[in-house]
Amino acid sequence: MKKSVALTALTGAAVIALTACGAPPEESTGEATASDFLPCIVSDEGGFDDKSFNQLSYEGLQAAAETVGSETREVESTSESEYQGNVQSLVDEGCEAIVTVGFALSAATIESATANPEIDYVLIDDPADADQDGTADAENIKPLLYNTAEAAFLAGYLAAGYSEAGKVGTYGGAEFPTVTIFMDGFKQGVDHYNEVNGADVKVVGWDGKTGSFTGGFSADAAAKATAENVLGQGVDVILPVGGPIYQAALNAIEDSGEEVALIGTDADLYETDPATQDLVLTSILKGMDLSTQQAVEASANGEFDPEPYIGTLENEGVGIAPLHNFEDKVDPALVEEVEALEADIIAGEIEVKSYLAE
Repeated sequence: MKKSVALTALTGAAVIALTACGAPPEESTGEATASDFLPCIVSDEGGFDDKSFNQLSYEGLQAAAETVGSETREVESTSESEYQGNVQSLVDEGCEAIVTVGFALSAATIESATANPEIDYVLIDDPADADQDGTADAENIKPLLYNTAEAAFLAGYLAAGYSEAGKVGTYGGAEFPTVTIFMDGFKQGVDHYNEVNGADVKVVGWDGKTGSFTGGFSADAAAKATAENVLGQGVDVILPVGGPIYQAALNAIEDSGEEVALIGTDADLYETDPATQDLVLTSILKGMDLSTQQAVEASANGEFDPEPYIGTLENEGVGIAPLHNFEDKVDPALVEEVEALEADIIAGEIEVKSYLAE
């Protein structure tokens, strides 16, 4: 049985400033009145009802549309082969701002933005830098990026301190930097816990260079098999990274009959998917909703800024969710340690490595 003590919920709701640095978030101004402005969005293959990545971005677009008093257009992708055509369909609809959700849409976004310089593009989770020269490949693309390694570090430390098995696990969808950044931070957090506490908690599914991946972002048989493989190695906390693939982990946990805690990604799974409420320890948050909303509103107001946005703990673009039903299962001293770690990361006293760290 887990330790049962009361505590105050972890803070960390993802509220974001749409600046490249660490300014505090600002509420939407509501100044836009562009009722004829048409913002649009394309999902990746996870779809808008994935309870995380695409859903948050979609909600951000809808919030912006409500503020500016406009209609929207949205296209839901079911496979990568549809991305280029789906983006073009929104160009043909007369969209003035197009949000493309996910790194897999990067090539289609760059191609469309280059051909349509009058349209503002918001690309989530990719720098739009195919030639790797350090800048977006089209001046009308605003990348929205999130240094989730920082928040995942906190989740990893929390998981290590919570685990009684001495083993925690993770697995991803496709092996891309926007996926492995979670796994990197998670492992660093576990390693830090071991160093500070003289412990030896193992990480299953990621060794810092390679690990377990499903090959896609669907909660399919491959995702469940991957989850089962990680669970079969005796972990009692698992972090699935890749939109709806967490649903496969839920099924695998239920089938195993073991007591395993789940860590969500992108959105607070406790809030977005009631089926997780008895299992979710916390979630690693990416504030895609507000950052998308503010980028679209800026476009509507004629204030579109292509400077990349990077969400961090400092600007509250990333964070971890409250413990919810696990509040009485986690030692409050561990919670205090996690809160102190957050302050130390923000202050630069603890370095979390990631491809976005610079």
